[in-house]
Amino acid sequence: MDRIKAAEVFVSIVEQGSLVGAAQALDMSRSMVTRYLAEMEQWASAQLVHRSTRKLTLTVAGEKAFSHCRSLLDLAKEVSTPLEQNLVAAPEGTIRISCSQFVAEDLLPQVVDTFLDDYPKVRIDVHVSNQVTHLVEDRIDLAIRITNELDPNLIARPLGVCRSVLCATEDYLKRHGYPVYLDDLASHNCLMYSNFGKSLWHFIKDEQPVVATVSGNYSANESSLLLHSVLKGRGISLQPRYAVQALINDKKLVQVLPNYQAVSLGIYAVYRSRKHQSLALRTFIDRLVPYFEKAET
Repeated sequence: MDRIKAAEVFVSIVEQGSLVGAAQALDMSRSMVTRYLAEMEQWASAQLVHRSTRKLTLTVAGEKAFSHCRSLLDLAKEVSTPLEQNLVAAPEGTIRISCSQFVAEDLLPQVVDTFLDDYPKVRIDVHVSNQVTHLVEDRIDLAIRITNELDPNLIARPLGVCRSVLCATEDYLKRHGYPVYLDDLASHNCLMYSNFGKSLWHFIKDEQPVVATVSGNYSANESSLLLHSVLKGRGISLQPRYAVQALINDKKLVQVLPNYQAVSLGIYAVYRSRKHQSLALRTFIDRLVPYFEKAET
């Protein structure tokens, strides 16, 4: 059997999540897809996938085979790229994106709207999750992550910086006092983001790192839930500046301890391969970079 075709079939099985999906994507019979997979496993002398009624997952050997197949297809693609560039007039196809609710609601809508206006043949499928997704198993083309602890094994392109500020309502501060020093936060109800710095908040003061130990009666893995409680006067929260700056300007919130700068987080575009990308995905990532640079995050 043609090894390049077998690699294409195997990659499609992984990306589509099933043999049936691969058969449909490649316009091939299910039996032929099964034959290609069996041939791949014979070449590898190992089982490459675990199949269940719910999902298909890769074995350790399958992960290695998937990486090798992508490299093989990358090489094959380089030969045909000049011809493809002449034939493809504009980006098309589906881009599957994974991101948090904050990114999906506050950062992505404008760039997605303008991108789809410019490239009507592209389809964007957004999956909102605060959990770290597995790009291969979940068939994700692009994950947008806000973190300072990025896995060094991932391929990531920096997009921008997410800056945060402490905030509360004027009513809450009148009832519980205005913090003057960082240690004053210990006596306040601090509403905490459970996926990052739940009990320790990190700041920079006079170019030196400082840490506040905080506690409170409410935590969540989504900053918008905490913001809702802040607006109800329930406590102090560390929020993305992009999400609260307008509320501070409108006097609906007060910035707390403005002389302390919260440690910023990086915003990254995470994907599986630098070379094996569709024109649609490359174009979308290129659109994200200047957009996030301009965003007041």
